[in-house]
Amino acid sequence: MRGTVLLVDDEALIRQSTEQWLKMAHFDVISCDSAEQALKVLDEQFPGIIVTDVRMPGMDGLELMEVARQRIPELPVILVTGHGDVDMAIKAMRNGAYDFIEKPFVPERLVETINRACEKRQLMLENLRLQQSFSSQSGIDSRIIGISPSIQRLKRDLLKSADQDTNVIIYGETGSGKELVAQCLHEYSGRSEHNFVPINCGAIPDSLIESELFGHEPGAFTGAAKRRIGKFEYADNGTLFLDEIESMPANLQVKILRALQEGLIERLGGNKQIPVDLRIIAASKVDLRTEEGFREDLYYRLNVSYLRLPPLRERQEDIPLLFEHYARQAASQHERELRRVTDQDIRNMQQYSWPGNVRELKNAAVRYALDGGLSVADTLFPRESDIDSDLPVADSLSLAAQVANFERDLICRALKQHQGNIKAIMDQLDLPRRTLNQKMVKYDINRAEFLDDDTEV
Repeated sequence: MRGTVLLVDDEALIRQSTEQWLKMAHFDVISCDSAEQALKVLDEQFPGIIVTDVRMPGMDGLELMEVARQRIPELPVILVTGHGDVDMAIKAMRNGAYDFIEKPFVPERLVETINRACEKRQLMLENLRLQQSFSSQSGIDSRIIGISPSIQRLKRDLLKSADQDTNVIIYGETGSGKELVAQCLHEYSGRSEHNFVPINCGAIPDSLIESELFGHEPGAFTGAAKRRIGKFEYADNGTLFLDEIESMPANLQVKILRALQEGLIERLGGNKQIPVDLRIIAASKVDLRTEEGFREDLYYRLNVSYLRLPPLRERQEDIPLLFEHYARQAASQHERELRRVTDQDIRNMQQYSWPGNVRELKNAAVRYALDGGLSVADTLFPRESDIDSDLPVADSLSLAAQVANFERDLICRALKQHQGNIKAIMDQLDLPRRTLNQKMVKYDINRAEFLDDDTEV
């Protein structure tokens, strides 16, 4: 079945023919002849959507929608209206209706609208299930969030590698979470009671990196006033995480290879060999097999096993979950009320390419949670006032998303120019009133924000 539909209409002939058509389209249909009857079968566990006529004796469709959405927030409700009810239906959409269909309707259009609403409802139920599971989760699922096949596979491979106590290379783009994965490898290994020691090989000057890794004795170089323990020694019995290992200077690669082969190091300026027992986890943005200047023998010493982190653009189903997780976390930390993320917000997020991956998404989510004036699109792309107008904006969005953003901007500009005068805006944009109203609902544009005291309706 494609979804469950609670069909409400007091006219028996219309109700029966619509029910038959929806069943032929593979929907599970619950048919009711009144709003009161529909409410008897509607509880918090209801998995589907409502399709209801507006004008009915007793409780009408609008009242049914209001009560239903009190029981089940954000429940998709499709209104079936007569021609004279269109303005009322548009107002109802502002109050939360999913869509409206005019009588007499084309069955194919009704089926298409219902199908989209059912897909939204299923996504809502899945997100609710995941939120509930996150709150009770422990272990790897609470650290690495995602339901995509690639993330599920990563979790399985990670736990398998953690048990093996071998060196690992983690491949992933900037911001994809390589250090988090390295921490999990350490925490679920037999070395978890000892130190996890991270070092970014690309962030330390070549002149200092040898001392950082192996330590030094007093007087080893100018300014070395006392003995210093290096990262290898500090990570003894634990895990050493070498991030951006592709940046490692060639002379240091030789010393690291020797330390791994012999299990011995020497502090800079010293002669004593110090035994170390540790696990190396390396991370790289590039394939070390083909990276010019990276030693082949060191690569094979490190590459006992490897993990690949998928970029965010390859795991779109995880994007809304991650965004809500980080936004909710930020809102809770700063005692802010978290705003609802709309369907258009989710589409914008999933159409964006996320070059900065999870790190970029986290920053966007925090900005969204802490600045009540920002939309999700604002968190992804600078506002016009914040950027040079000659720079490209939002060019990572799909064509459809860019067109939608452009269309919304045009309507807002026209509303501002004409102080909300609908007739003037219709003339300027050459749009029928109904089309303009539908687009304003679609893009969540509130005309009242553009009105002044003298504006004509």
